[in-house]
Amino acid sequence: MASHHATSAPEVSEEARFLERLYSDWSQIMAGDAALSMRLLRSLFDEWHQPTREPEDVTYAEESVGGVPGIWATPIGADATKVVLYTHGGGFAVGSASSHRKLAAHVAKALGVTAFVLDYRRAPEHPHPAQVEDGVAVFSALTSRGIAPQDITTIGDSAGGNLAVAIPLALRARGLPLPGQVIAFSPWLDMENSGETLVTNDATDALITVALLEGMVAGVLAGGEVDPKTPLANPLYADFTGFPRLYINAGGAESLLDNATRLAERAEAAGVDVTLSVVDGMQHVYPFLAGRAPEADAALEALAAWYRV
Repeated sequence: MASHHATSAPEVSEEARFLERLYSDWSQIMAGDAALSMRLLRSLFDEWHQPTREPEDVTYAEESVGGVPGIWATPIGADATKVVLYTHGGGFAVGSASSHRKLAAHVAKALGVTAFVLDYRRAPEHPHPAQVEDGVAVFSALTSRGIAPQDITTIGDSAGGNLAVAIPLALRARGLPLPGQVIAFSPWLDMENSGETLVTNDATDALITVALLEGMVAGVLAGGEVDPKTPLANPLYADFTGFPRLYINAGGAESLLDNATRLAERAEAAGVDVTLSVVDGMQHVYPFLAGRAPEADAALEALAAWYRV
């Protein structure tokens, strides 16, 4: 059964404005220098950790799993037999394990599990399907270490939310076991940029623009060599039959909102157990505000309640 709930938040907390201000600052920097190098763009987006308060009672360790580097986040008292495999956002091109480790740690702490944040190969140097392949490699390595597939959760935000959905699809195509559940924060799935909220929420989204997305699409799809309708690149074209239960979180102010709603509709139509949570007024990947804004902390509490069912 699917459940859908929207939380009305007409008055966004002052703490939540931190993320909006960061996004606005990035947007001004990018607008001021259209030729910003990928090196500097990646450096800019590594500031993504700033809205997230450092979670207490969590340790970190760097390791390569399945040949893919990343960062483990291990909350004190966590169940080491359960893992969230976290794929970071950033249009497949920017973002890193470092920018997302605090968010992944907050999720792991809320769920009572451990987290591994991938530093998957990034576009444009490594176009699709490199990112999906890295996720499959980590998943397979975790199972070879004795972690039960159903005790692994694929989770990610934005482009990483795409990967969190695509990795199980790739596993299924190879006849391999699937994760127990999938979590997507503000997933970016639509490689055709056809969503209505790209227009209707353009004025309220402080970061996402069609021009920004077009640049990211060109990188990950190798300048058009990969069909934007390829299901592992654009899961809105995927067959969700037999897909794990799915939790989707998004902000009501973001331009990619209808990526989340269309994913929920498509998965639900295939009989998937889907929960969709949209919080009015919130920006892209607002759980980045974990430990800072009440909206983000409430989102993680709701996620934890869902996880434990």
